[in-house]
Amino acid sequence: MIIKSNIKTYEIIFSEAFSFIEELKELENKFIVIDKNVYEKYSSLFLCFDQKDMMIIEAIEDNKSIDTALQICERMTALPSKRNSTLISFGGGIIQDVTGFAANILYRGTKWVFVPTTLLAQSDSCIGSKTSLNYLKFKNLLGTFYPPDRIFIDNGFLDTLSETDYLSGLGEVVKFNVMSGRKNFNKIVSDIDFLTNRDYCLLKTYVINSLNYKKTFIEDDEFDLDVRNLLNFAHTFGHAIESVSHYAVPHGQAVSVGMMISNIVSNNRGLLSTDIKEQVERLCGKVINVALLPEYFSLEPFIGAMKNDKKRVGMKLAGILMDSDFCLHKMQDIEEDEIREALHEAKKFFCE
Repeated sequence: MIIKSNIKTYEIIFSEAFSFIEELKELENKFIVIDKNVYEKYSSLFLCFDQKDMMIIEAIEDNKSIDTALQICERMTALPSKRNSTLISFGGGIIQDVTGFAANILYRGTKWVFVPTTLLAQSDSCIGSKTSLNYLKFKNLLGTFYPPDRIFIDNGFLDTLSETDYLSGLGEVVKFNVMSGRKNFNKIVSDIDFLTNRDYCLLKTYVINSLNYKKTFIEDDEFDLDVRNLLNFAHTFGHAIESVSHYAVPHGQAVSVGMMISNIVSNNRGLLSTDIKEQVERLCGKVINVALLPEYFSLEPFIGAMKNDKKRVGMKLAGILMDSDFCLHKMQDIEEDEIREALHEAKKFFCE
């Protein structure tokens, strides 16, 4: 799969049985950043690389920072070649963000290869060029646009994902298939039990479909100035759940909750039918760890988190709402009372 970026054209390569490692071994002047969890579970994969040119990072929100990105830059300056060096990163979204940011600012841009090891990264964040860092206790406040040169996707990494992390990635897959229209929505409704049971052959088709759907938005509006905003469907509400839970609710599951809240608001406005709203709720319920949620539906912290969302431009609250034709609408006029009603209804869904 080829992605055409305004910065550079890049390629997604699907690999089996970690065969891509042979290609990475041949690269000269490489520096490798690896998620600590990935390194511990797949240590034999990395025996062929020089240990002194590797950096192991724990993939936690506290490490998605400018300090971590600068540490990577500092280590890479020790490589004998400067502008011809290559940064290779293995991990999920956090590792992607810090390594992509570092690759962008070092020497005004250095070569970068990304190996997404989570379903969330494989099906969504690996493309689109965005890098985001947390700053001053705000999520994704700093960022750049800088895509990898190549992306290697191998579902062998999914075998060791926890159930929570696997379902988190599946939450984004569900979101894309809800957004993309009735046909894909009906298909994932029928396939969701196979996907939750880790049918990787079927999952690969959904990963490709998700990336192809996202590709149409990012090639048209890479820098998120217009139509790409619609990909934030469920994210304003989802980020609020992440924030008030101090990230105890993982991103993909928070997005699933956000989609439910968004659809409740849409239904209450008469935009979305009750039938579709309830079908989406049942679908999302398949990928959400219900035990994590009820304590995080307090109104004031949730509203406070939404007010800090960087997509807000006025005094009211922002969000993407869906109608019964699966068309998406960017709204800047959501009232606090609408959020109050939606949170109350969503809480009932999870507590009953």
